[in-house]
Amino acid sequence: MKMPTRRDALKFGAALPLAMQSLNLRANAGSRPGPKRIMFICNSLGFYEPYFFPKTRGDLSTSKYLKSVEPKNKLTVFENLYHPGMETSNHDSEKSFLTGVPKPEAPNFVNSISLDQMLTRKMGGDTRFPFLPLSIYDRGWGCSWNDRGVAIPPLHDVEQIHNRLFGEEDLSAKRKQIAKDQAVIACLRRDLRQMEIGRVRERSVTSKIETYRNVIAELEKQIAHEAFWLDTAKPDVPGTLSDDPEFAFSTKVENLLKLSKFALQTDSTRVITLSLDWIYGAIKVPGATGGWHTLSHHGGKQNKLDPLSRIEMDIVKHLNRFLTEMDQIKEGNGTLLDHTTVVIGSNFGDASNHTCNNLPTIVAGGGYRHQTHTLAEKPMPLCNLWLELLHKHNIDDGAFGSSDRNANLLPT
Repeated sequence: MKMPTRRDALKFGAALPLAMQSLNLRANAGSRPGPKRIMFICNSLGFYEPYFFPKTRGDLSTSKYLKSVEPKNKLTVFENLYHPGMETSNHDSEKSFLTGVPKPEAPNFVNSISLDQMLTRKMGGDTRFPFLPLSIYDRGWGCSWNDRGVAIPPLHDVEQIHNRLFGEEDLSAKRKQIAKDQAVIACLRRDLRQMEIGRVRERSVTSKIETYRNVIAELEKQIAHEAFWLDTAKPDVPGTLSDDPEFAFSTKVENLLKLSKFALQTDSTRVITLSLDWIYGAIKVPGATGGWHTLSHHGGKQNKLDPLSRIEMDIVKHLNRFLTEMDQIKEGNGTLLDHTTVVIGSNFGDASNHTCNNLPTIVAGGGYRHQTHTLAEKPMPLCNLWLELLHKHNIDDGAFGSSDRNANLLPT
């Protein structure tokens, strides 16, 4: 991917999406048996609650959507989790899925660092791609936000993602690009020195200089990371991407999950986000055609719920296949799923009414002693679970987002 010009890099808000360009990773999956990995999947229109949650506590066979999900002993469905401060956020609530920052619809909203990026600091340094942000389509943002609260644009083209992860690179062109990038940074450093010389003692100026300095440091780290991996061959992966133009939406979900599995299996990355974004226009899955967003505003009408449930069951089918295949890949004394925490959730509890209560949440894998189905006694901030995941991955922060405590929902 072409690096930005010097002028582009000076735009602080746009500079760190470059972090996603450090997508360059270790091909040798066997060098470290069973490292911890994590993946977050946000189904941005949620799931129809009466079909998602089990009708009988602890019995997934009483859930229309989850009754066939495997492996049941390696997942937990959580009920009664919510995001505080989202009462009027509508679809903007997705911006806060992995941050927990309230009121994302406000005109002065500033997001914070997302959970995946907190984990990337701890887990991303040993792989070619420190993190992998993915989405269904190109709208410029997904689940991942940097430490300045700026959206990190996700990758959405499956062929380009495949080539980025596993395709051959023109090493000569890449070296020239790295040299140009280093020249850009040298110019930025000269500008920074001039800013520091002319600094006035105003908080806004000091803050701007500090932001400038941090952006330069991040760019330097990124380019050094790319240079380090330049001469390491990318892994070969078996199989090909699916191609079914009749069911393009369903096929894309399948391919994004397949690429995620390959990336984790080859230890190309250890942190992935996948945004299953709501899209305009009609989509087609086996048994249903319609506007996903329109159908999600069903108002309880069965003629909308029937095709909506087909779409949601199709998504669950692909998620189930992903988890099953991850659990069939042996790694060390367990499976790839045992060493990967897979979080499946949504910013919406009820997309029809735009509510963010009782968020559908599944945690699979990760080596936890799963409880199949857990119902919190009273509504609990989702960020309590996010804080617990930080602690499970050896990040000892006292709080995250709207958390009020460690959830303690994932015994080990």
